[in-house]
Amino acid sequence: MRRNNIFLVAGTLLLAACSTSKKIQTLKPEANYSKEVVYDKQMSYLQLPVEISVADIQSQTNKYLNGLIYEDNNLEGDDLMLRVWKQSPVVVSEKNGKLHLELPLKVWTRVRYGAEKFGISAFDTRDINLNGVVKINSAVNFNNWKVNTITQIEAIDWVESPSISVMGRNMPITYLINPALASFKSRIAKMIDDAIDKTVDIKPYVISALEGVSKPIQVNEEYNTWFGMQPVEIYATKAVIANKKITMNLGLKAYLETVVGAKPTLNFDKNKLMLMSVDKMPSEFNANVASFVTYDNAAALVQKNFAGQKFESGKRSVTITSVNLWGKDGKLIVELGMKGSVNGTFYLAGVPQYDPQKREIFLNQVEFVLDSKNKLLKLGDWLVHGLIAKKIQESCRFSIDGQLKEGEKTMASYLTNYQPVKGVKVNGSLSQLAPNRIFLTPNALIAMVVAKGKVSISIDGMQ
Repeated sequence: MRRNNIFLVAGTLLLAACSTSKKIQTLKPEANYSKEVVYDKQMSYLQLPVEISVADIQSQTNKYLNGLIYEDNNLEGDDLMLRVWKQSPVVVSEKNGKLHLELPLKVWTRVRYGAEKFGISAFDTRDINLNGVVKINSAVNFNNWKVNTITQIEAIDWVESPSISVMGRNMPITYLINPALASFKSRIAKMIDDAIDKTVDIKPYVISALEGVSKPIQVNEEYNTWFGMQPVEIYATKAVIANKKITMNLGLKAYLETVVGAKPTLNFDKNKLMLMSVDKMPSEFNANVASFVTYDNAAALVQKNFAGQKFESGKRSVTITSVNLWGKDGKLIVELGMKGSVNGTFYLAGVPQYDPQKREIFLNQVEFVLDSKNKLLKLGDWLVHGLIAKKIQESCRFSIDGQLKEGEKTMASYLTNYQPVKGVKVNGSLSQLAPNRIFLTPNALIAMVVAKGKVSISIDGMQ
């Protein structure tokens, strides 16, 4: 009887051992994805320093001021007729934070001179031609999209100072002309202000630049991924003149959006774009960099983590023989082929998250899916809740460093002399990446990372 008991116990243990190592069939969770992945648009601030070269100011001023610029054909009152032409191009330079202009002039004047003695008038006239240069200083402001100036005449330097004989005395002709030129100085100062105000209007250039930049860009054709921007407001600081250019620091308040599967619906309405003056603006902008990893590539990377590993708990152990990944209801399904104390295919589900230090995707809230969990619990909870499950979870991670670098490279291409319209260039740099959201699509896992950086828009060669 005792001998029979021994055989019974041995048989029971053998059956138990066989039951823990037999192949277990589990149900495969079906893939399920949302049709469209949209990165929640959020407000961002972009710094857009707009630069206009002094050379462009010079070019535009010369287009506006041409030929005869002043005419007075009446001798009465001041005994002078006066006509003034721009003789050669205006030269504009930067000096002590102001614009310095030199306007070469050709002056024709008819002078009436003479005297009245014993009730008899004796007058004569003489035509005189003069050449000179008007020296001008202009303080620059930026208001209502335009560069405007407050101009003052510094001096008029005559190339020559001819004289005429009046009543037996030699009198410099400039002595007679200068009183008439007093009113002319205020006129010419206003003409310079009008020339700059009417020709140096940056609104068309900034609006054209923003229209170009706001057009949705397909950043990844394979996964039909788009990036869009919707400007809302523009802020402007005071204009500064230095290094042969005028700089206006503009700040752009805008929505940024990344969309996978459809073109962004953000619309740019230039008529609603307001310009407001401020003293200081944010210096950084936020943009989205999308990193794509196919499930096959991600599975291969996870498989490497399991290579050569045997997961042990006491006398029990399992080895991972295969890995597959897909998405379901916002979770990443990990299919694990196992052999050892348990044989079969089992399924984990976890929420994918991004590790910014390691630039890796890892799984959080990992659990065996219900059918896998129920069947494993019949063997005990050593695999479902034990050390092995924890170690398996730790191995379900993979790097996206290469994909992020590729995304940064794509984004950088739009920040390196990107020219949305002629004469307008966009330049910038990315400084840091911050994790945001992860999406599961039918073809790939997409990690959205917020990139911080700086952007500038330069305007060259105003037409």
